[in-house]
Amino acid sequence: MTTEDFQSGQVLLIDKPLTWTSFQAVNKLRWEIRQAFNIKKIKVGHAGTLDPLATGLLIICTGKMTKQINTFQGQDKEYTGTFVLGSTTPSYDLESEIDQTFPTEHISEEGIHNTTKQFTGEIDQYPPVFSALKKDGKRLYEYARAGEAVEIASRKVSISTFEITKIDGLYIEFRVICSKGTYIRSLAHDFGKALNSGAHLSVLRRTKIGNYDVKNAISPEDFIGSLSSE
Repeated sequence: MTTEDFQSGQVLLIDKPLTWTSFQAVNKLRWEIRQAFNIKKIKVGHAGTLDPLATGLLIICTGKMTKQINTFQGQDKEYTGTFVLGSTTPSYDLESEIDQTFPTEHISEEGIHNTTKQFTGEIDQYPPVFSALKKDGKRLYEYARAGEAVEIASRKVSISTFEITKIDGLYIEFRVICSKGTYIRSLAHDFGKALNSGAHLSVLRRTKIGNYDVKNAISPEDFIGSLSSE
């Protein structure tokens, strides 16, 4: 690809590594593109944040294609991952330590499969307090880390597919197809509650955004390698 290709606009499918923020991925690719083609300034943005502890598909747009970011963000997304039953964390995932444990002896495989029905279709969901959403000009995680209580409004989200793909003791593997704005961490937390227990998210991977599939994505390292071979 050439300078003109990136300026006129590219859609890059990146498989985001574990622990990277989406912001880091964008910054790294922007810097590498600028270095490779000696470009002083180029627009680069992503179409939908992935948490640092999540991996998978990140759509990164350059140049004029950044105008399409809202379109990509609005498309349904597919995730796979693992819930752990019997315990919760404040962040609803492994970003924070377990704060409570719950009985699990009453939970059956049939109950696990049946509970997914409660979360299919349009549902009300509360975003995690450890999230980047803003309230009164501050991000929710800023309140959470300061130990300040904050009232969070629920919002409507839509889950078209929620299937359990494997049950291994307290580890529940799943596949979800959902609308923009759905928090899988909140789904894990609410799922545990619905089972009269607790749950948190231990693994999350975004596999699709609309018709874009992570199978066609490349790692940041491979993308950077492709620039040096241009």
